[in-house]
Amino acid sequence: MKRAIYTLLLLVLISSSAFAQEFPSQVWHDGKVFLSSGGIHEGKVKYDLEANIVQVQSNVIETFSSASISHFEIFDEIYGGIRVFYSLPYALNSDYKTPIFFELLTEGEDITLLCREFITVDNRNFNTMGMRGMYMNPMWGMPMGMGFNRLDFEYFFFRDQKIYRYSQKKRELFNDFMDDRSAEVKLYMRKNRLSHDKRGDLLRITAYYNQIKENS
Repeated sequence: MKRAIYTLLLLVLISSSAFAQEFPSQVWHDGKVFLSSGGIHEGKVKYDLEANIVQVQSNVIETFSSASISHFEIFDEIYGGIRVFYSLPYALNSDYKTPIFFELLTEGEDITLLCREFITVDNRNFNTMGMRGMYMNPMWGMPMGMGFNRLDFEYFFFRDQKIYRYSQKKRELFNDFMDDRSAEVKLYMRKNRLSHDKRGDLLRITAYYNQIKENS
């Protein structure tokens, strides 16, 4: 009986903390927006990558589309640090290229890693301990239906003036993007226990690839 009550209380606490969770695109950040015309707007910044718009709050709230913005930067208090987003032409949902926002993760002479975040619902079943561990991860948000909101990412490589979507398959990483240094990259990943599909790990892998290319 006591164990059942404890489990129920734990679930209530977990659910309460989950409903308080906010993702970076849902809050205002200190930041700057750089317009294609050369103008700069500074204040509280809120972005929507799905709609490809940015709002700036100073005395009033102004809304700008990706077509009118060169790039914008924010200080993200949720995950920490400065994050920079560029407006680049890409055919996302059609055959026609339009300016959309990409976050710059790491830049190099040979290859640049970009990403786009989105909120998704994970419907996998978790036991109580699994749920507890999940909620301690800031990537997870409040429950929705039978699933849980979490932050996910699409990754892209920019090279030779083109943007290529990365499917997050290890074979593609080694064969299509880093084939000329795949042996060195594989060794680096094994030594540092890095994954080919995690944001922080992929950033380190790409930065390492650019480093050995520059030193060769």
